[in-house]
Amino acid sequence: MVPLPVRDGLNPTRLVLPHDADSVARYTRTLDYVRHRFPDDAARLAEKVAAGEVVDGRGRPVDATTPYEPRGFVFLYRDPPVEPDVPFEVRVLHRDRDLLVVDKPHFLATIPRGSYVARSVLVRLRRDLDLPDLSPAHRLDRVTAGVLLLTLRPQVRGAYQELFARREVRKTYEAVAPWDPALELPATVRSRIVKRRGVMRAEEVDGEPNAESRVDVIEADPARGLARYRLEPHSGKTHQLRLHMARLGVPIVHDNFYPEPYDVAPEDYSRPLQLVSRSLAFVDPLTGRERRFETDRTLGAW
Repeated sequence: MVPLPVRDGLNPTRLVLPHDADSVARYTRTLDYVRHRFPDDAARLAEKVAAGEVVDGRGRPVDATTPYEPRGFVFLYRDPPVEPDVPFEVRVLHRDRDLLVVDKPHFLATIPRGSYVARSVLVRLRRDLDLPDLSPAHRLDRVTAGVLLLTLRPQVRGAYQELFARREVRKTYEAVAPWDPALELPATVRSRIVKRRGVMRAEEVDGEPNAESRVDVIEADPARGLARYRLEPHSGKTHQLRLHMARLGVPIVHDNFYPEPYDVAPEDYSRPLQLVSRSLAFVDPLTGRERRFETDRTLGAW
């Protein structure tokens, strides 16, 4: 149980006090460790302690006398970073007692991460719709647009997240990519994909496949050398569709990661990745009914 509520759309930060011998010998007070973790926030940290906004795992305020407890918890609100504005709106496709389904725009992160905290779907919607318990059932990459499903109540969150974990959600994407008349489609692409911590790009490596995608063409425009593709991932590895399209020799238009990376300025929104999560379909775990959600978003390159 988190002892501090969501505030301004953001969850409090949780720290776990280390229990290794060096840490136990080094820290005698809880605040010693917190100051060590956030050395540049000394002034703001003092203000938060004075306001009773730094608490332990039982919700008790932490102050200068609170002893260090290995494996203990500390919760506090951190000031969000200064972020670039992402000038695109989140469109609501469906809302009921349990679910909120939205059309996520390109360039907006699903959850707070890195340089995108307040500028994320989750925080925006928590604030705009006054939904502090809102939580995503799955994620879309920041540069991918389309259908995103979120839960409204903690009591149902696990049931819908498990649908995605068990691969029981039928996901359909669309992409614009080069047209290769020699490419035999439909095709199923399988490979082993790994994503290493701290590395922006995922990669395909030797070994047992853990990612599978079905690729087919919807329509082609030979004069422009482009086609619109239907992509059906049967797994959910990071950047899976982008890697598999590049593997076929038809990388998605405006993909600055695959096959070769190139720099794009953080606030350059002129060339969105031509990939959209078109639809999600599944048997509702609570009602047993078939459900399907779809966006009519178009891809600009087409």
